[in-house]
Amino acid sequence: MEKRWVPVPECSEDQVGKLALELGIDQTLSRILVQRGICSFDAARDFFRPQISHLHDPFLMKDMDIAVARIRRAIASGERIMVFGDYDVDGTTAVTVVYSFLAGLAEHLEYYIPDRYAEGYGVSYKGIDCAEAHGASLIIALDCGIKSVAEVAYARQKGIDFIVCDHHLPGPALPDAVAILDPKRNDCSYPFEELCGCGIGFKLTQALCKSLGLDETLPLRYLDLVMVAIAADIVPVVGENRVLAYHGLKKLNENPSRGLYALMEVAGKTGGYTLTDVVFSIGPRINAAGRMDHASHAVEMLLSAENVAAQAQSLLINDKNAARKMFDQDITREALAQIEADELMLKQKTTVVYSESWHKGVIGIVASRLTEKYYRPTIVLTAANGHVAGSARSVAGFDLYEALQGCAHLLDQFGGHRFAAGLTMRRENVEAFRQKFEEVVAASINEDLLTPVIPIDATLGLAQITGKFARILAQMGPFGPHNMAPVFVSVNVMAAFEPAVVGGNHLRLAVKQENSAIFEAIAFGQADMLPALRTGMPFSICYTIEENTWRDKKRLQLNIKAIRPQNG
Repeated sequence: MEKRWVPVPECSEDQVGKLALELGIDQTLSRILVQRGICSFDAARDFFRPQISHLHDPFLMKDMDIAVARIRRAIASGERIMVFGDYDVDGTTAVTVVYSFLAGLAEHLEYYIPDRYAEGYGVSYKGIDCAEAHGASLIIALDCGIKSVAEVAYARQKGIDFIVCDHHLPGPALPDAVAILDPKRNDCSYPFEELCGCGIGFKLTQALCKSLGLDETLPLRYLDLVMVAIAADIVPVVGENRVLAYHGLKKLNENPSRGLYALMEVAGKTGGYTLTDVVFSIGPRINAAGRMDHASHAVEMLLSAENVAAQAQSLLINDKNAARKMFDQDITREALAQIEADELMLKQKTTVVYSESWHKGVIGIVASRLTEKYYRPTIVLTAANGHVAGSARSVAGFDLYEALQGCAHLLDQFGGHRFAAGLTMRRENVEAFRQKFEEVVAASINEDLLTPVIPIDATLGLAQITGKFARILAQMGPFGPHNMAPVFVSVNVMAAFEPAVVGGNHLRLAVKQENSAIFEAIAFGQADMLPALRTGMPFSICYTIEENTWRDKKRLQLNIKAIRPQNG
């Protein structure tokens, strides 16, 4: 699919020149910093050297003082506390952080992860009943609960208090909880709104440390878990998230928790992780526990105090991930065949596919793959617990959640945000929903949004890529949403050697410009460009610069996002 190469907005050249002089760096690097709002020496220092001291006081969060007081009362009176969390990476890591911290303080403590299929997302009645049966009088809900108005009221009737720690958008009414920690509350003035659920849990442990007079560095032992949640939940890697991700990556690569190290071992890589590595290697494995079986396996692994136990759980989870991959591939193949066989669907602005036999645990992954291929708002539906469940994905710039609101009369429930959502409906509504979703999206989406965009940070000569340039560029990481790896364009590039197709659909090549060194490059999914490169004619590339390690040797590599023949 052809992609639009769109330069990021221009910035003040005076600021660029001034910052380049102050920092002693290349003007191109200075321009990238200014484009990202880093315009002074002090701002650049904080950006390149994120400090734990840059984190905000947790008591700035609405209800944090109430939450801490309630937990302290529960600890002092020997109440049983249940730590409740969602079944994805963010939820399971959040449970691990808060449970581990409280384990040294509370005499009666347990955790609960709902079954993805039997209970669904969020606070469940079954979980509350379990808390009652075990004598718990306080539930701390992590990465869920902000919309659980009925469930929290149900717990109240049973004499069970709730503390909600969530990062999702609230609904029209807040649950009647003792405390609600959510920076997205309209009445919360916390300085950073984009924490993940595990990040909220981490702030709670910080607040408890301060209140109890404990060593305030104690929560730092959980930074690798918080970082994994930040990476997997695709939250903006700016502000507090950047500080947490930076130090969390450092901990993962130098001194990871036993559970995460065991998972790294089965993944075949025990060091040198980037946030991207976490997204594609660690995150899917943790998620596979809840997708294919029960997410409690992930928590058991992450809580493991012994290497043998951690290794056993990591092997189990790795097997679940292998099974997940098989389901993912099979369902994606079936969904593609369904689309290709439907002339009308091929011409539409949306994709909605349905099969009763698809595994609910992987439909979100399949939706992402279909969106990547056809680049339009996509929903994958399957049968689940007597109704139809769906996972939705959007394209950049289009508000998926708003589109679903336009179809709300056909849905039993839905939730999510601009780019991803989950939904349920009755079977008899599937066809009507398919038509209504297409109608709503077609009436509101800008045609340009249906073509993927590659934001271009700068035009670069290959000769500018020196060791110093690459080192400074790497220090702009960790990269993620709102701080993506800079993308460069180089024109009049030549293939230094014959390009080769590798892995079935990827191109491995070496490129050069006049007076430049030769750079190794990889172009994933672009084997179809091979004939154009064999002509010997120059071409343009857009790419990121990364460090590739092969057999313990490190070298710079260009990760090519798109190729254009020079006359194209």
